[in-house]
Amino acid sequence: MSRSTAEAEAATDAAGLRVLQRVVMPVDRDLDVLKLYVEGEIARGAEAFAAEAAVEAGLLSGLAENVGRRSVVVPVGRRVSFATYFNAFPASYWRRWTTVEEVVLRVRLRGQATVIVYRSSAKGHIQRVDAIRIDSEEPREETVRLTLRPFIDGGWYWMDILAGEGDAVLERADWCADPGTAGEVPQGRVSLGITTFDRPTFCVDQLLALGEAPEVLDVVDEIYVVDQGTRRVRDDGNFARAAQVLGPRLRVIEQGNLGGSGGFSRAMDETVRAGKSDYVLLLDDDVVTETEGVLRAVAFADFARTPTIVGGHMFNLFARSQLHAYGETIGRYRWWWEEAPHTKREHDFAVPPNPFPVLSTNSNSTRRVKKSSGSLRETSWLHRRVDVDYNGWWMCLVPTDVVRKVGLSMPMFIKWDDAEYCVRAGEAGFPTVSLPGMAAWHVPWQDKDDGIDWQAYFHERNRLVTALLHSPYERGGNLPKESFIISVKHALAMQYSTAELMLSAIEDVLSGPEHMHAGIATKLPEILAFRAAFPDAQNRVSHEEFPQVRMTRPPKRGRGFKPPKGTVNVLASAMLGTVKQLRPVDAAALGNPQAVVPHIDRHWGLLSQLDSALVSSADGTKVAWYQRDPERFRKLLKRTSVLHARLSREWPELSRRYRAAMAELASPDAWRATFDASTPAAADSKVVEDGRE
Repeated sequence: MSRSTAEAEAATDAAGLRVLQRVVMPVDRDLDVLKLYVEGEIARGAEAFAAEAAVEAGLLSGLAENVGRRSVVVPVGRRVSFATYFNAFPASYWRRWTTVEEVVLRVRLRGQATVIVYRSSAKGHIQRVDAIRIDSEEPREETVRLTLRPFIDGGWYWMDILAGEGDAVLERADWCADPGTAGEVPQGRVSLGITTFDRPTFCVDQLLALGEAPEVLDVVDEIYVVDQGTRRVRDDGNFARAAQVLGPRLRVIEQGNLGGSGGFSRAMDETVRAGKSDYVLLLDDDVVTETEGVLRAVAFADFARTPTIVGGHMFNLFARSQLHAYGETIGRYRWWWEEAPHTKREHDFAVPPNPFPVLSTNSNSTRRVKKSSGSLRETSWLHRRVDVDYNGWWMCLVPTDVVRKVGLSMPMFIKWDDAEYCVRAGEAGFPTVSLPGMAAWHVPWQDKDDGIDWQAYFHERNRLVTALLHSPYERGGNLPKESFIISVKHALAMQYSTAELMLSAIEDVLSGPEHMHAGIATKLPEILAFRAAFPDAQNRVSHEEFPQVRMTRPPKRGRGFKPPKGTVNVLASAMLGTVKQLRPVDAAALGNPQAVVPHIDRHWGLLSQLDSALVSSADGTKVAWYQRDPERFRKLLKRTSVLHARLSREWPELSRRYRAAMAELASPDAWRATFDASTPAAADSKVVEDGRE
């Protein structure tokens, strides 16, 4: 899409600067996330709200640090820092991936204040760079030019504000680019694609949040809500209000359930066909989004040296200061998702510094061990630039140029579609960047059982397909072997439905790439019907819905049942568990479960010691009665051996077939045929625009 010089000029403000990142405060005044925006003692309550009202009216009254969305009041003698996730400037990412060589910090303040600018290195070392002093009752605007040259491996810029003998008010602050040094770059346009299935309230709340961010809507062409559920978004009580605020931008498309890959492919295709937007930004329906991330993603993509996929990080929706996913890579030899090197999951920015040093004692000495806080300033690994293979589609911007050249998603329904797409784009020369300061809050993975429930089929099939398409190893590296081991573990753990779904996935993979579009709309109902007959898939809400737990023979020496630890014990458990599976089941275990196994202890090595057990789910809401079935185990063991041997033997030819079919599988034409075939009867298929059908 070509953009004119006039559009490029419109992207800059009156001062000739292009805003890259605005300093913002949380919209909902949530103290749980405040540490992601500003560091310092925060006063809330009546005084703070009075100060907010006064600042909005152009006055200064009361004491409060956090005021509104763009402003901050720093009381007499106090100090606040913007060395935070959302307000520090991730200089190393801009240095590595964009044409920007110099960033301009622009601040507008009044009162008595000292603004100190800091930078960090990739090692987390901190340097003071510059300082601005202001003593004025009228707002003053100051700028500081900062080079990006030293940030090749990592590092951030940020500012602290110190109030003097009077209150200081930061009215706004921006990190900007000067087109004179970065080049004239037009303002990009974006369409948003939200895929939803039976989460109408979550989805409408997200639409309402977008409606309350007019500065974001200024760069948005369309908002596509691809509704694939049975509880429609348009029937939610707040939908009309959201539709009224968003106006003609909002389009709700109702289609058959094609999973995330079908919903996001529809949003991609609609965006490209409309021909208005430079980017499509994909959003899950069950996220809470920091809307400022939309502007930051567009700005980053605008200045990127080559069309670049820009992804947001994932925070824990239930512990909102906790960073759950910072960078994602794929281990090529085993072909599995991994956290990027030098990163950590579940980092909590709100952890305060420990005022009492911990004493560490050994045989030679006693020393004090400093426990750092969770702040950006004190977390050294956050200062390294992190490069990724892919970004999850909970929040991910894809240039339409990339969509035109590499196609839409593979027809995977769910799981691996985002990873495969980014790997495919990377092979075509389009990198993926997970950009700090762009994020959404999402349900964390530890509360899901998607590795053993109906989703096990898609985990297995799509992992294999992605490896067949992109693995650098002739026979998939360690993947076939690892898949075999996992299927045996599920069988040992009495998770027979999971093991059967894995084998069904392998059979479909062996049938060839043609099965993917052909079965995308029908596979899930087949899976759900198939699983219904398995005890491990029949969940109840309480232990009391099952017979009383009873162990006919107590464990040897009263030791109880525990997961094995250490390589020798694990191997021994596998051997003993396999032998046990071939023996008859204790008849009493068929009438009464032998043990209660909490989810945290649900290990195949423990479960393989039992004939039956009540096992709880990851989210703590359900219980299933696992029951050993020797005959099924023997059949599973035979089938998994045969199928994995065949998979390994046929890998090179399968890889050739899938790679040859890749372009067609991801093509808009193939997807449009699938959209049409999956659409319900004409009377049920609707496109809702601006709240009207």
